[in-house]
Amino acid sequence: MSDTTLMQAAYMSEVRRRRLYGGITLAVFVLLMVTGFQTVDARNAGGFFEGFWNILDYPAGVVSEAWEKRADLPSLLLEYLPALIETINIAAVSTLIGALMAIVLSLLSTRGLARWPRLIPVFRRLMDILRAVPEIVIALVLIFVLGGGPVPAMIAIALHTAGALGKLFSEVNENAALGPVDGLHSTGASWVQRMWLGVLPQVAPNWLSYGLLRFEINIRASAILGFVGAGGIGYELRNTMSWGQGKFDAAAAIFILLFFTIVFFDQVSSHYRNRLTKGAAL
Repeated sequence: MSDTTLMQAAYMSEVRRRRLYGGITLAVFVLLMVTGFQTVDARNAGGFFEGFWNILDYPAGVVSEAWEKRADLPSLLLEYLPALIETINIAAVSTLIGALMAIVLSLLSTRGLARWPRLIPVFRRLMDILRAVPEIVIALVLIFVLGGGPVPAMIAIALHTAGALGKLFSEVNENAALGPVDGLHSTGASWVQRMWLGVLPQVAPNWLSYGLLRFEINIRASAILGFVGAGGIGYELRNTMSWGQGKFDAAAAIFILLFFTIVFFDQVSSHYRNRLTKGAAL
């Protein structure tokens, strides 16, 4: 047999082996998914399939009651507007604090830029920890310690933001040219001066782009954290949903406020992120 035939046979054998392993992995995944679903469904008091057809009952009740009381909708929107502003403030402050922490962590964990190169793994693991723990877990612990209100939500979101943005910022930093940094170092500039003058002008557009994207995410996160007593419009939504019939019109007003707020900030953020990234590319 020629070398080409042997190579082709070896290649086909490897392809068959990979297909076999892939098929086995897929079969195991499907088996685990099916058995896990059956276990969860068995432990569910009502059963998944029995309750599935009632999934639209709550939205239908909200829409029907809101339509019957549609004359009260403008006043309800104004009533819950302060809670919405509180939610936006939580997201804005936590994004700002988290982004500042992320800048420091990213610079300290980037090869070629780090102040203490031997501590790069420590700062990277710290960002992994901050990113891995969900905001709601941090918020529940802080609410137990500090009590309810916007402060636990702000701290929880800021810590998670620091881990998430720190990872993104560090990837941006790795693409920065080291020439300006080395030039500043040769003139006797300090580490802070090298980062401020040599790195920041290169990475600032991408940093701002990621920061705006994270602000969108944090608006949703701050609304969700309201369900565990962290204040904001999420707290008001939990109260109206818990009250049930008779408060569906208030729940509808909160849903409308949340929807238009998220859409508005999504559009504004996307517009400026596109301008920043295009400007950085130019």
